[in-house]
Amino acid sequence: MPALVPLEDITHLFGEFQHTAFRLETRRGYATDRAGARFQAFVHGIDPAPEPDNAWHVNVREKAAQGGRFSRVRIIDEPPTDGQCFLMASAAANASASGEDIRVLARTEAAHPELPDYDFWLFDSRTLVRFHIDEQDVTTGVDVVDAGRDVLAACRARDRAWPLASPSSEARARVRSSA
Repeated sequence: MPALVPLEDITHLFGEFQHTAFRLETRRGYATDRAGARFQAFVHGIDPAPEPDNAWHVNVREKAAQGGRFSRVRIIDEPPTDGQCFLMASAAANASASGEDIRVLARTEAAHPELPDYDFWLFDSRTLVRFHIDEQDVTTGVDVVDAGRDVLAACRARDRAWPLASPSSEARARVRSSA
């Protein structure tokens, strides 16, 4: 197994990829979200506002202008957790601020195509960044893989998940109408 590195050590990949950056998110929530003011406001009924000047959104727009594409599939429970509801609400802000394409897939449907149970980023179908996340939803590090079976498995997972996933805005509307 490759050596674990801090997440901060791979941030350059978000600016260096040429064509695609795909994320699979499998967690029911993330500690970094729960610790933030936007999440705290969300649990008190305030939707996350777009932050077009946020460094993430600026990078996504710059990469899109160069022909790059950011996309994600988030696995959600039925009913979704507070953390998953927050991510769906944040997706609208991400899309409006940067154009990132974020979709959701019910956990029950994710089991059918046997998607992995871990989070990852896949850059240009060549570089896999696999997250290691503890029981408290804290990212403890990542490993980076540039070749082999793991990269191919991530490509297959992306290709299975994407057509099954719904736009996050549609899923959020369904959740809100059932509440």
